[in-house]
Amino acid sequence: MPSTTIHFIRHGKVENPDHLLYERLPGFHLSDLGRRMARAAADYAAADPQLSSVVAVYSSPLDRTRETAGIIIGALNKVRVERGEQPLELQTDSRIIEAGNEFRGKRIGYGEGALWRNGNWHLVRNLWKPSWGESYQHIAARVGDFAQEKVREYAGKQIIAVSHESPIWSYRHLLETGHPEHNMFLRHTALASVTSITYDSETGKMLSISYADPAKDVH
Repeated sequence: MPSTTIHFIRHGKVENPDHLLYERLPGFHLSDLGRRMARAAADYAAADPQLSSVVAVYSSPLDRTRETAGIIIGALNKVRVERGEQPLELQTDSRIIEAGNEFRGKRIGYGEGALWRNGNWHLVRNLWKPSWGESYQHIAARVGDFAQEKVREYAGKQIIAVSHESPIWSYRHLLETGHPEHNMFLRHTALASVTSITYDSETGKMLSISYADPAKDVH
């Protein structure tokens, strides 16, 4: 049975000294720690037989995912050059972007822009169904649309998609449980982690999911 694997990688830690909920705001880049995390994921990918054989790398259009993907591509291309293969180039896809959030630009807990000011807390009614922004159903659906398209496009091969915590986990939760709704505090998607989903290339059915956290000891 031919199979296709998409390795969903979360971006590294972001430089955010004002503790804003940055969501899809521009100008939020990897911190020094975030770059070290991305390098850990990159080294892991370059050393892994499956990940080092990917034929394409996608990321969301946001700065932090593009930067993480760039570091990973740099490591993979060193391996590819040694093999005499063509270098990878980054492609972006808005379907794997961060979740939409009405709290973007707000702070948690203090200051004039804090969430608790101006009546914002009325939006936090149910952590399983985020009333403050894009629904888990919509998030999982757009990631699933991306995945099924790439399974067909890259049948029998492996690719990387650098994305964000909510899209990766909402989609994984849908595949594992049949519904995308979840408790946001119980997600299993660490910074720079790798969630590898393998599909039947002909039917698009999920065959297996594996998880790795190559940056867990990065400080």
